[in-house]
Amino acid sequence: MASNLDTLVTVFGGSGFLGRNVVRALCKRDYRVRVAVRRPELAGHLQPLGRVGQIHAVQANVRYPASVEAAMRDSHIAINLVGILAEGGGQSFDTVQVKGAETIAKAAAAAGGRMVHVSAIGADADSPSSYFRAKAEGEAAVLAALPQATIMRPSLLFGPEDQFTNRFAALARMSPVLPLVGGGVNTVQPAYVGDVADAVADAVDGKAKQGATYELGGPEVLTMREVMQIILKIIQRDRMLAPLPFGLAKFQSYFLQFAPGPFTLTPDQVAMLRSDNVVSDAAKAAGLTFAGLGISPDSMEAIAPQYLWRFRAAGQFQKKSA
Repeated sequence: MASNLDTLVTVFGGSGFLGRNVVRALCKRDYRVRVAVRRPELAGHLQPLGRVGQIHAVQANVRYPASVEAAMRDSHIAINLVGILAEGGGQSFDTVQVKGAETIAKAAAAAGGRMVHVSAIGADADSPSSYFRAKAEGEAAVLAALPQATIMRPSLLFGPEDQFTNRFAALARMSPVLPLVGGGVNTVQPAYVGDVADAVADAVDGKAKQGATYELGGPEVLTMREVMQIILKIIQRDRMLAPLPFGLAKFQSYFLQFAPGPFTLTPDQVAMLRSDNVVSDAAKAAGLTFAGLGISPDSMEAIAPQYLWRFRAAGQFQKKSA
């Protein structure tokens, strides 16, 4: 019987938030993992996730096809996790999420391998958001080069070191008022990063349908207002939630896109908040969800207290009741 140790998986973008969770999930299943990143010398934090010699970091940049082809050499499966939330310098949505995805798919096809491509719920060629349009174009480019590739579309990811719950918790620690773009009525279906990593690993195992697009959302559909209320409850802070009209938010974003840390807000992020980010009825009917993979996803209220406690005034201790 063949062992997973005989299978080499190349994870592009494996040192990031989702990447380290995917690497951990693959190592638990005994795969050999090659992590392809721009700065392999900064990927040392991945080594404790596997056994000695199980994880190997190599240099690759999706803007340079030769480096991607080298990273795929002798590999059986490619996982593409490369993505950006904001453009800057040579990192544009088109360069990274369209052309970069296509480059990886072509390299996987040339190597005779399979591919798991991580996109995002909301990917739509007609979206007002450049991010979501690029995600849709990237999916199309991947399937054109490798029709049997499996697409994974997670909703907003949460977990330790995320840029979602941690960002709002940090903002709540500094500001007495938290803005809700568009009034916070748009809905999301937050997905725990560990569950998404397991779904990706399941696809590597061959449990997912090839050529299919899975939509991965958590157990709850929440408005952004409800998300903020959950975060505030966990970190035990009372803050005013102030509706911010889309027009005003877009105007402010032209300045806030240069702001540091949790205050950053780009015009494209405002456009992203105009649409809901939930699993479609079509995906549910086709079984292309967590449930279709036999995964029962964890809720934000169950997981987030394990790491958001550091934003409480009393730290890990509960606030004393009067």
